[in-house]
Amino acid sequence: MRVFGLLASMLFGASAVASDYNAARAHYHYQMFCQGCHTPDGTGAGSVPRMKDHVGIFLNSERGRAYLVQVPGSATSVLSDDHLAEVLNWIIEAFAGDSLDPEFKRYRGDEVGVLRASPLNETVNLRAAILAELAAEQGATAR
Repeated sequence: MRVFGLLASMLFGASAVASDYNAARAHYHYQMFCQGCHTPDGTGAGSVPRMKDHVGIFLNSERGRAYLVQVPGSATSVLSDDHLAEVLNWIIEAFAGDSLDPEFKRYRGDEVGVLRASPLNETVNLRAAILAELAAEQGATAR
């Protein structure tokens, strides 16, 4: 009986963690804290980069994955680490389109906490460098 109780708590505990993702809350947080610059559909406004059909590309490298958390809007957000992870996952699912690998690894709050502790001061050149690296890797893979 004791083994069953332990097994049940492990299973239910794991499902509780997996079900903590709340898309409605994430969308609300996106509307409140992100869409002013990134627009409701993720196309970006002015010099703000487009996320629509593009953001998933960054998940193809550790540097790109870190970049999405370390940009000033993410790193300095008032959202908790868990809620920021939730918003980033919502952004990726809502806007990545075909740029997303179906096997993508969701952000976790603890990962976000570590990454956002080192916010970026310069994003334009780093973004260009990451995209160039990813394009070169993809070109090498296609050969």
